[in-house]
This record gives sequence, C-alpha cells and structure tokens, in this order.
Amino acid sequence: MSIEAVQVTRYFGQAAAVWQLDLSVPSGSVTGLVGPNGAGKTTLLLMLAGLLRPDSGSIRVAGLDPVAQPRQVHQAVGWMPDAFGTWDSLTCSEILETFAVAQDVERSTIMDRVQEMLRTVHLADMASAPARVLSRGQKQRLGLARALVHRPQVLLLDEPASGMDPRSRADLRILLRELAGAGVTVLVSSHILGELEEMVDHVAFVSRGRTVHGAVSGADEAGDAGVETAEGSTGAAGRPRPVRTAWRMRALDGDLLADWLRGSELAGVVEEPGAVRLELADDRAAAQALRQAVEAGVEVMAFGPVTGTLEETYLAMEEERR
Repeated sequence: MSIEAVQVTRYFGQAAAVWQLDLSVPSGSVTGLVGPNGAGKTTLLLMLAGLLRPDSGSIRVAGLDPVAQPRQVHQAVGWMPDAFGTWDSLTCSEILETFAVAQDVERSTIMDRVQEMLRTVHLADMASAPARVLSRGQKQRLGLARALVHRPQVLLLDEPASGMDPRSRADLRILLRELAGAGVTVLVSSHILGELEEMVDHVAFVSRGRTVHGAVSGADEAGDAGVETAEGSTGAAGRPRPVRTAWRMRALDGDLLADWLRGSELAGVVEEPGAVRLELADDRAAAQALRQAVEAGVEVMAFGPVTGTLEETYLAMEEERR
C-alpha cells in the first residue's frame, strides 16, 4: 500500500475533525475520497501531505512517516489544495520554476520540466502571463502542474476539477489515468461524483471524520459485491483494478440479447428481460461491444453508460447513518 492511515484522529478545539480513521490506498491506483462537507476529507489530506499533525494514530505515505519525516514526504508527495494562493506578479513559468527549485529538482532540467508541465495542463500559451490574469480554471490547472513538477510518487488532490471547463475536466481524467499507469498513486477528493466514477479504481467513503467503507468502481455480477471494507480494496498482488464503466444495452429480443452476451467474452449480467449491464474499459470497448451485438443480429434499442452508481451508493450510506 502506498498510503496507510491507522486509527488517525485530529481535533480542532473540542471537535474531532477526523476520528479513528483507517484508510489504505493501493500503489499505482486512482482512489476517490467521497463525503459530505465537514466530513474530514481536507483534514485527512493535509495530514497525509505532512502539513498537519495528527493527534493520534499512525500514517505512512510512500513508506514515510509525515510526522517524523516531513521533508521527505513533501518531496514524495504532490499536493493540490482546493484553494491556493499564487504570486500574482510572477508568470506561470516563474511560479513552476520556484516550486521546482524548492523541491530540489535538478537545476539543469528545470526549464524543460516547466515547459513540459505547462504543455501537459494546456497553459503553454500562458507561460509568460502573470498569474493575476488567470481564470479560476486556469489557476486550477496551474496548481496541478505545480503539484506534478517534481515527479511525485503520490498525488493528493482536493477538488481538482473545481472551476474547470468540461474539456479541462476530461483532460484531467485522462492525465490521472496515465499517471496511475506510470505507477503514481493518486488520492482525489471531489464532489463531482459522476466524473469521479469514470476515473477511479477505488472509492473511500468518509462520514463524520471516519471511513465508512470502500468500493471498487464499476458494476459486477452480484450488483453490490464491489463494496468492500475501508481498510482497502486491491487487485491481485496489490495491483489496482482497471477502471471499468457500467453500460446498459436494451434490445427488442431479450432472449437473443442474453444469448449474445453468454456467447461473448464480455463481463456482464442480464438485469431484466431485454436489458443487460456490461463492464467496459472505455468508449472504444463500448463501440466494439455495440458493433459485435449488431453483427450478431441483436436489434439494439438503446445503449449507454449507467450513470449515478457512485452517487446512489453515497446517498444510500448517508441515509443509513442518519
């Protein structure tokens, strides 16, 4: 596990923002942190980043203790807060260069790395622009570049898509999947549950400062077997499970549709006569599944992603805890 929190507690005055929280995040995965306002998500992220000391419990991030080894943790972690300040008089390039120097990035590589990061977050044309002219969404993208400039092993993001336009949010999803594929561990807090569902391998639900339980993104044959304990859910040998989105296909002939599914190599289940639910890796896989069904003679009436699964789970859990 790249991130481990055991019985972590943090008080503000007499109020416990985080109370005996347990969390395990697999290496090389994208894990979502979901919960209502005031649930303790930001407090948890600050403790994982080594910016806030827990009152009790233990934390390990990339094998390091944020309390005993704060400097090493800062170098291993990329931290993007929900709201952050910028030096308004500095340009985007100068801000990233400053953070690269602070993180001990090799001096001879800094400018190349800065330019690479600006291209990655689509701010290359703003390299010489002062930060004061950036929009809210552009500042979010600059904050993401700032968190990534030193090539961290772990990326902690607090509401990273806030203020971003749809294109930027789509780019963010793609980037986070690429980072996870390269071995970076990503923990992301977001209120945009529909988009979070599309990018994560795992979800940790937090309520009243405690983890409730975790879930794996995507559907399964049992319908709810993806829900697991908060202590962590991993693939074989600790590897992250691939992101799989649930898609629903409806057809005029339910028997033919079911026969096609049984004869295919796709993961899926018959939900009701004339409707099947499929687990598909991405849009390309969905297009291939549709083509295969049509070529098999299935008269498809409707086909699209199943939305709201994560949101429904979250709302149901909150209702149970009232």
